[in-house]
Amino acid sequence: MGDFNAIRPGTDLTRHARDLRRVHSAVLGGGRTRLRPRAVVARSWTRVLRAGLDPGGSNARAALGPDEVQRRRRASPLDTVIDELGHVIRDVALMVVTDADGVILWRDGAPPALRRADGLGFREGATWTESTVGTNAIGTALVEAAPVQLFSAEHFEQAQHPWYCAAHPIHDPRTGELLGIVDVSGPALTLHPAIAALVETGVRLAESQLWHHHTARLERLRRSAEPVVGTATGPLLVVDDHGWVAHNAGVAARDRIAAPRAGAAVAVPGMGLCVPERLAEGWLVRPAGRSRAIRATLEAGGAPVLSVRGEGPPWRSPLTRRHAEILSLLHAAGPAGLTAVRLSRALYGDDEHVVTVRAEVSRLRRSIGALVATNPYRLADGVRLEMAG
Repeated sequence: MGDFNAIRPGTDLTRHARDLRRVHSAVLGGGRTRLRPRAVVARSWTRVLRAGLDPGGSNARAALGPDEVQRRRRASPLDTVIDELGHVIRDVALMVVTDADGVILWRDGAPPALRRADGLGFREGATWTESTVGTNAIGTALVEAAPVQLFSAEHFEQAQHPWYCAAHPIHDPRTGELLGIVDVSGPALTLHPAIAALVETGVRLAESQLWHHHTARLERLRRSAEPVVGTATGPLLVVDDHGWVAHNAGVAARDRIAAPRAGAAVAVPGMGLCVPERLAEGWLVRPAGRSRAIRATLEAGGAPVLSVRGEGPPWRSPLTRRHAEILSLLHAAGPAGLTAVRLSRALYGDDEHVVTVRAEVSRLRRSIGALVATNPYRLADGVRLEMAG
């Protein structure tokens, strides 16, 4: 956990809170003290001061409306595991779950805790990032891409000093992409060292359930497609709406292809260009022609575009500059590919952006699917990429 824990077992919480108030007053108010904030807190305070927030005031708390909160809930994979999280955490303290933007989507706890949270604007629809409300466990966990626990005056805003908060990122177990933050909060002087382990346990159980729900959905799709697959000939895939593969025949197993769209070709290594066919649930993907070669051109000048050629018209996919850069690096790396660590060094100059790299590659594969293989990241076998522009 590194710098995660805000207190150690046996800490006198009252005295520690008093010392932290002195640190807060000295560091943020220009005073002097021999005490110093923890490194994670110091980094956050520096960021927040640069953003121009006021530690003595109540910074912006504008919340999204209930319709937008409901829309985000329905779009979030966490909607399927929120009850499991609540069973682990809700009876201990106030539980809050955000999306990857730091917007609070769910909140659960005892009525007195909820009323106190309301006084801080700590409610559904509120954005709880560092740039909005200063140093707090949710916002700082988003920036640090790591678990964060804060105690009392480690929070930037004085109004948050009566609280402790322990936040832990939760990721999509299929891709490693950040889904949101799980946070447990309560009165500062009730913080127990076991809270950190409790939050981590809740997150790990939720991620395990997300994986279980994913495999169960693919199995239902595979069974529902059996009548069609049983009469089909040639290489084929059955995939869900996001391109995850439920069944393969006549082609090497794949985990994911580009998300299918009606009437739009998709490139699949070993199958060439394919035109997805809508099933009652999911899609049937078969080659559109005899050629299974995939020849792609990355047009990097101006707005990047990946053009894939086969039989018939080329399939084109616009790319972000970051995704074009990733493809260029994988092309240069050749069949050996790049690990997430090496890709982090190439893109950012350090090893500290592995989580960001995994999320970016996940988004890239959502667009172009199995053209990029994983473990390590590389161009898939049979894909010939040319660079242009």
